[in-house]
Amino acid sequence: MNKVVQILVVIGLLASLSACSNVIYRIDVPQGNFLEQKDIDKLRVAMTKEQVKFVLGSPVAENAFDNDTWHYFYSLKGGRGNNFQKQLIIEFKDNKLLDISGDFAKHADFDTPLDI
Repeated sequence: MNKVVQILVVIGLLASLSACSNVIYRIDVPQGNFLEQKDIDKLRVAMTKEQVKFVLGSPVAENAFDNDTWHYFYSLKGGRGNNFQKQLIIEFKDNKLLDISGDFAKHADFDTPLDI
């Protein structure tokens, strides 16, 4: 009987020691539109808003005062403090793509309109 109590105490202590560990799982929290450079490379000047939305998806935010500016933003808050952010700002004029800016590079063919 005494042996059984000792074994149960040891098991209980070992189980409670795992709670003292600093290896706590922290989840990664992604937010926004995940975009890759290959998606940005598909954009061409004079594309319509519908074409841009087809390629990139809906923007995270549209400017309330200027309907011709779309914002795409992606943020990954890592559980261990590895944070990552990318943004893309798209400007339209007369419902046609005018320019892009942000953390992505323009493709060499960006200024060449698509054949319709």
